Amino acid sequence: MRTTAAPVTGDTLIRNSNFRWLLGGGLVSMLGDQFSMLALPWLVLSLTGDSLSLGISVALMGGPRAVLIILGGTVADRYAPIRVMMISKFANAAILLILATLLLLGQASLPLAYAAALALGVVSAFGIPSGTAILPQAVPARFLQQANSLQMGARQLTLLAGPLLAALVLSSKDAHGQTSINALALAFAIDALTFLLSAWTLKQVTVNTSRLASATRGMWMETKAGLAMVWRDVPLRSCYVYWAVAAFFVLGPLQVALPVLANERLQGAAALGVLLGTHGAGTLLGMLASGMAASWLRRRFGTVLLLIDAMVGLLLMALGQISASWQAAALLLLAGALGGYLQVAIFTWIQRRVLPAMLGRAMALFMAIFLGLAPLSATVTGWLMRYLSVGELFCAGGALLLAAAIAAALFTTIPGIRWPVSDERI
Repeated sequence: MRTTAAPVTGDTLIRNSNFRWLLGGGLVSMLGDQFSMLALPWLVLSLTGDSLSLGISVALMGGPRAVLIILGGTVADRYAPIRVMMISKFANAAILLILATLLLLGQASLPLAYAAALALGVVSAFGIPSGTAILPQAVPARFLQQANSLQMGARQLTLLAGPLLAALVLSSKDAHGQTSINALALAFAIDALTFLLSAWTLKQVTVNTSRLASATRGMWMETKAGLAMVWRDVPLRSCYVYWAVAAFFVLGPLQVALPVLANERLQGAAALGVLLGTHGAGTLLGMLASGMAASWLRRRFGTVLLLIDAMVGLLLMALGQISASWQAAALLLLAGALGGYLQVAIFTWIQRRVLPAMLGRAMALFMAIFLGLAPLSATVTGWLMRYLSVGELFCAGGALLLAAAIAAALFTTIPGIRWPVSDERI
């Protein structure tokens, strides 16, 4: 790990050595994550067979991440994202190796699973913002959109392929027909090894830390400074508030109402799997296609943002009217493609707009919006479905998203937001 000026190798992104190391290491690590994401719930279920215990383990992992992620962004800005990311990789590897070892020694227990979930959640609160803040320090600004496209596309690919590989590892059964403890230990060990391998690739990266601010205030004051920066930047503040509203209307229907739709109108769990896979494939296509219409996107970023959200709102409304799996798959494929395209554009815009010294905090706040609103949106959606049919729920969510996009176009400065002028930061 070096912290001098980042080299520019050649005139294409793929020839940039920093990006190759980041992409390769990230791909390995993200693929390994899927093993633990599948193995930890199965560990809890194999020990208890209790859905409440499973919910507690999920909350123990997600709660600290949502609460501490803004602090994690402050730490990344204070000590350099690449250093914080390196520490988080070693911490994750240590947690998973300890867990795997204890399982092999016959020490499997529910408190152990809870402790592992809590520890992994705390570490991820620091690893996630540092990971998103590294890229602008490692590659030239003109490559940021393409780099985000490939990195996020690789992540989406691991979400599709990773569970299949993990399922092969976890296919071993014990005498009671349950997933064997040894198989679960192997899954955690594989994830630990991928963290160690990605830490080695991260050491090969040279980053530019010349524009990072020196730490002259306490951690709390620096956190407040990051929040104040977002608030003072009117376009950034407007977008964050708008994204919070949009996320609230979209996340709940996709998490809660979509399974109900598959159960009531389609072929149950098999149809749900097809729909989720189709949406994931569409997201991947959108991310990989994010370079299309790049010049128009740079001139009219705010307009594109609101237009795509309006289109997604219409697709959600149509989703409530479907009667066949192919109709839902087609709508979700298009919605995923639009969302994937926009996700890359949003990440790139934030990375180019915010100074490196504040980027960890800005990205942490952005992610905290979604991590915090996802359970709230899901809870409200579940409550509303006591009174609304699944079709009415999708129509309401889509209509509210459409209304939010129209209101933002009419009453905020978002439509006038353009891409930052500067082409180079490093």
